[in-house]
Amino acid sequence: MGQTAAMEDEVVPVDGARGRWFEELPVGLVVRHALSRTVTEADNTLFCALTHNPQPLHLDAEFAASTEFGQRLVNSLFTLGLVVGVSVADTTLGTTVANLGFEETTFPAPVFLGDTLHVETEVMAARGSRSRTDAGIVAFEHRAHNQRGELVCRTRRNALMRRRP
Repeated sequence: MGQTAAMEDEVVPVDGARGRWFEELPVGLVVRHALSRTVTEADNTLFCALTHNPQPLHLDAEFAASTEFGQRLVNSLFTLGLVVGVSVADTTLGTTVANLGFEETTFPAPVFLGDTLHVETEVMAARGSRSRTDAGIVAFEHRAHNQRGELVCRTRRNALMRRRP
């Protein structure tokens, strides 16, 4: 699909049909995901409705205009979900056993309606599973930047990844 992932000076083609096996996720691998996403008002409103979050900072334009942000903010959990979701095709699609959890998530800058997010994923650590010989544990760091190059989300998550059959 024309996507590439860089590890230092090496360029590794990415097969868009599936994620990567544990063996294909060396520490230091950086995948710059070709898919980017502009966040719409409908995205934010629907996510808030689905999660029963009535926060006026996300939904009320008049209220949000009176805050230090001057406009509505996108729900940060939508941002987190989008960041991880964008990474799936290039990293874990069909090759993950389980998402084991998130160690750290930060939102250094707000996401506003109309912002376009670009995501990259770095493999921070990898080790074989002690309980499953057919899998390994990978620590991913996902980072999202808006169209102005500002870091808007950073999260580190651990996933149990299948070894190549």
